[in-house]
Amino acid sequence: MLLKAIGKYKLLVTAALLTMLLQVGAALWQPSFMKNILSVMADMSLSTDSKINQVSGYGVALIVIAVVGLIGSVLNTITAAKLAQSVSADLREQTFRKIQQFSYEDVEKYKADNLVVRMTNDITQIQTLLMMTFQILIRVPLLFIGAFILSIITMPQLWWIIVVMVVLIVLVTGLSMRNMGPHFGAFQRLMDKINSIAKDNLRGARVVKSFVQEDSQAAKFDKESDELLGHNLAVGYTFSTMIPAFTVISQLAIFVAIWLVSTNITQSASFAQDQLGGIMTFIQYMMQIMFAIIMGGMVSMFASRGMISIGRISEVLNTETSMHYVTTDAEDLAGSVEFDHVSFSYPNDAEPTLKDISFKIQPGQMVGVVGATGAGKSTLAQLIPRLFDPTEGTVKIGGKDLKQVSQLTLKQTVSIVLQKAILFSGTIAGNLKQGKQNASDEDMDRAATIAQAAEFIDRLPERYDAQVEERANNFSGGQKQRLSITRGVIKQPKVLILDDATSALDARSEKLVQDAFNRELKGTTTVIIAQKISSVVHADTILVLDEGKLVAQGNHHELVENSPVYRKIYDTQKAQEDE
Repeated sequence: MLLKAIGKYKLLVTAALLTMLLQVGAALWQPSFMKNILSVMADMSLSTDSKINQVSGYGVALIVIAVVGLIGSVLNTITAAKLAQSVSADLREQTFRKIQQFSYEDVEKYKADNLVVRMTNDITQIQTLLMMTFQILIRVPLLFIGAFILSIITMPQLWWIIVVMVVLIVLVTGLSMRNMGPHFGAFQRLMDKINSIAKDNLRGARVVKSFVQEDSQAAKFDKESDELLGHNLAVGYTFSTMIPAFTVISQLAIFVAIWLVSTNITQSASFAQDQLGGIMTFIQYMMQIMFAIIMGGMVSMFASRGMISIGRISEVLNTETSMHYVTTDAEDLAGSVEFDHVSFSYPNDAEPTLKDISFKIQPGQMVGVVGATGAGKSTLAQLIPRLFDPTEGTVKIGGKDLKQVSQLTLKQTVSIVLQKAILFSGTIAGNLKQGKQNASDEDMDRAATIAQAAEFIDRLPERYDAQVEERANNFSGGQKQRLSITRGVIKQPKVLILDDATSALDARSEKLVQDAFNRELKGTTTVIIAQKISSVVHADTILVLDEGKLVAQGNHHELVENSPVYRKIYDTQKAQEDE
């Protein structure tokens, strides 16, 4: 997944690698000039002027190498940053597009909060990993191998010091990474929980304050936050011992190297001159080796978190959606709806929500669906626009199995208005055009009149350009429902489903909406899911659900006479109205 995303930017990858080679080359070349400078300074046979000239020459060369290394570093940072930002932006867009293809069941499986964290925090971790990879991670083995070879060439008799130092540092790094590894996996899990708690409290701020639950919610947040703190501290403690351990090992290696050289430095002047320059260069290469290992250890910490994030993003991108559509051209389907022995179970539920339901709705009919809470009314409604697929049986629109209907055809044929009116930040027009992308002002006027939304839209100075705030907090519950109904009817669908969509309306507004439906949507098949009998009393047919089963169907008068379940609901509501 990541290699494919990086492969799109071959030029940036090449530039990042070349500029990295400039840095490594400059870093490895510098110590050799320092050796030459020290050798010249220790050479008693050279005159002062000769020493100055040679040292000046080497000094100029060092400055040139430093400038080349600096240029390489700057360009490497720019190219690595651009590469990391570009790839992370692509991954974020791919992930969002993939989520848009998910069925409702797929979203429920991952949970919305979890998907948000993956698109934000996990993508950021991958971005950090890419930045470090092309700035440090690839440079580490190059610097390590180069410094290791050059150090042995410089002081071959001290090769074993380098080997012992490397083994000890690698051992410390391995033990540290092994100790920190389990904590990295917990980070993302806890981030999911913290994000979920924070979002629930921000969305439900009124409920929290109404029930004076601030302290209990803070305690819940503190519990998860403290657990995350514990994992972070564990990593921090391990890391705090790792760096001093590296320093101790390297300083001991330097001490041993200097001590061994000092025991032989009095053999001759030429030998002393060579050893003096060599030991300084050798120490510089040792420091480069240690730096490479330390940086490798630090990057590996971020790499561990990055690899976990890569796995989480790959999981989303590689998910096979549970619902597939045929790719046929758009069709003009009739407005009939048929359930043929349909049963449905939610994932992980022991009992089916709908059980062997069969009925047929003719085009243009108004059909009500009633039943007690939990009877399966909303589930039945969600099967018609194919938010879910039935576990058994077939759902048909216009006589055609929904599994054989393209997504575009289904979108053009069916609209659903949910009980919870969900509006997006932006403008009223932007929300209404989700129902019909090319909707004109006339289309919006007609739909708003049917939904009785024109009454308050016309009072707004900007009308359809009026702003919709986050979660539509600048509109009342009834206004949000009427806007939602407007969005549902704007494309004049063949089948319109109202899932308790007028529950927030007063009796007068609900009556006006129903009258508008009867007058303006005569050719539209309307399925009304309702808690109140009064909402469906004039329907052509009423379906009565009880514990997931279709127990009766007919008009209002027939059901009052023949259905005990319907009559009980009707009598209960009538008694409440008479009180």
